[in-house]
Amino acid sequence: MQHVYDVTIIGGGPAGLYSAFYSGLRGLKTKLIESQSQLGGKVLLYPEKLIWDIGGHPPVLGEQFVKQLIQQAKTFDSTILTNTKVDFIERQEDLFIVHTATGEKHYSKTVLLAVGGGIINPQKLTLEGAEKYEMTNLHYTVQSYKRFVNKDILISGGGNAAIDWAVELSPIAKSVTVVYRKDTLSAHEATVKEAIDAGVLIECNTTITKLLANDDKTAIQLVRCENSKTKESYTRQIDEVIISHGYNCEASLTFDEAISIPKKDDYYFEGKATGETAQPGIFAAGDILTFEGKINLLLGTFQDAANAVNSIKTYLEPTAYRHGMVSSHNELFKEKNRSIIEKQLVPAQ
Repeated sequence: MQHVYDVTIIGGGPAGLYSAFYSGLRGLKTKLIESQSQLGGKVLLYPEKLIWDIGGHPPVLGEQFVKQLIQQAKTFDSTILTNTKVDFIERQEDLFIVHTATGEKHYSKTVLLAVGGGIINPQKLTLEGAEKYEMTNLHYTVQSYKRFVNKDILISGGGNAAIDWAVELSPIAKSVTVVYRKDTLSAHEATVKEAIDAGVLIECNTTITKLLANDDKTAIQLVRCENSKTKESYTRQIDEVIISHGYNCEASLTFDEAISIPKKDDYYFEGKATGETAQPGIFAAGDILTFEGKINLLLGTFQDAANAVNSIKTYLEPTAYRHGMVSSHNELFKEKNRSIIEKQLVPAQ
């Protein structure tokens, strides 16, 4: 027996998670499908970076923010699947059939695309044997600053992420060196100045050519680099290596010939601020959606999600209110509000 959902959300980043919450708020039977093992999307790449620009929210670490998003998404008991990659979407009469890489089928009245920039995987260092150090001191993201305290750190890359990490780690590290293959860093000039002022050593026209292991062959001890202009090479002792060469974004989601949605730059779906696309029944939110006046920031994601869910609600129920009721007066929160208030009134023991 097939279970039919009102909406199936594809993508478990901020756009998908908030959509799951808001669709529950609007009384929709909801399923969310995420290809990765963890929910959170791109925010997971920067778990220890502080997020400041969410209205009314104090600065919060990315890791904590993701936990809060997940908790919020589960408020109305949406069905959430991880490690489930969607390959193909087809339409059969009034239903959409969502096909996964393992051959499973999911049935839904509508689909909300919240896949962001696609499935994100870091560009790996293409040196022989590099992968064996990924379990020790070769990193493609910074999960915990504690690991880098009083360490000699080498960062390869010249973009915003690389220089951001250099700035963040410089106060706690013994030394931070950035090597970049081009003449000039591509990071924002203000961040570059901040890195230089913090004592970060920046070497342009320079690449890593070899990794040399410690005595027990488990970790990198020495890194050999070469300057492409002078052809000079050197070897330096290092404790931690961070590779920031960007990300490969896999966008393998396809549709049957009955579904047609215009794209921008051969990837982003063109639609409206209401989350509607050119295909009735398919909506979008977050980075994957482009429209005039789009805010390409985390704060804009939540408005995208709410607008898309409201459009789904009226698509399924044309007589429904266009917008959800404000949460402070919503009956759905009555019992939850009472429980929270009662806990706050209990004297501390």
